[in-house]
Amino acid sequence: MTTRPQWYRPDRQLAFRMALTMFMLVLIYLAFVFILGSIFRGLGFGFFFVIALIMASAQYYFADKIALWSMNAREVSEEEAPELHAMIERLAQQANIPKPRVALVDTTVPNAFATGRNERNAVVCVTTGIMRQLNSAELEAVLAHELTHIVNRDVLVMTIASFFSMLAGLMSRSMMYGMMWGGYGGGYGGRGRDNNGGASAAIIAFLVSAIVAAISFVLVRTLSRYRELAADRGSALMTGAPQNLASALMKISGTMQSGRIPDRDLRQAQAVNALAIVPAIKGEDVAEIFSTHPSLQHRLEQLQRIQEQMENAPRIR
Repeated sequence: MTTRPQWYRPDRQLAFRMALTMFMLVLIYLAFVFILGSIFRGLGFGFFFVIALIMASAQYYFADKIALWSMNAREVSEEEAPELHAMIERLAQQANIPKPRVALVDTTVPNAFATGRNERNAVVCVTTGIMRQLNSAELEAVLAHELTHIVNRDVLVMTIASFFSMLAGLMSRSMMYGMMWGGYGGGYGGRGRDNNGGASAAIIAFLVSAIVAAISFVLVRTLSRYRELAADRGSALMTGAPQNLASALMKISGTMQSGRIPDRDLRQAQAVNALAIVPAIKGEDVAEIFSTHPSLQHRLEQLQRIQEQMENAPRIR
């Protein structure tokens, strides 16, 4: 096993935030179920729960295939992409994880992402656009970022966290459709409840589920942004060259904002924005609290701090 520098440590802050996010989501949804149980007596949500569970299971077991399919990516062999395979294999050895599968997307969008439910089912995907734009050191830094996601297992946590948000969203939509079609007009709130009472209960339940979905959205986005910062740190520590990732991020973001990428390619890449190293969007007008990624400035400032720490830190040979 490759000896790591003294300053390489597991990201306990990320582990704490992932655990806290899951704990908060569970509490929110316990309260959500209690409120719904108080409002509706005799109305079963088992059907919607089963549908959401099936969707979450499919996302868990087939997340890698779904992501590759959405990007029209294909797995490539060592013969097809020898340099890319060699770079990923070397980084995987440094991270002490099995070498992930390698996939390629033929698109002008410069990007990369990793997915898979665990280290043995992981895949790293890069675009031809990023391979053309970045030099080997910058590409290595991007790949180290993606392997850090695999090491941290944050893809699995994000899948579970997204399940709760998906469940609340599904239930709120079902209630909205029920109110539109008169399905909650009466009979669901218990014997003796009139139509107006049933409609009022349905409206309250819809508002509660919408609020829960909104809170879940913010919690998941907050965790997503931190996991990107954690992956940036992992890349800097794994390669020992934070400036290479900083350079790569500036190049990728500059190309995204340049207007040179066809809108069709951007729309296709948006399917994996939550996984990509840089989201395929134009402009910085979206508030960071609603974004899956921290701002470029935030990421560059962190890399600059790591660079300064590494320059002043003693090394063990």
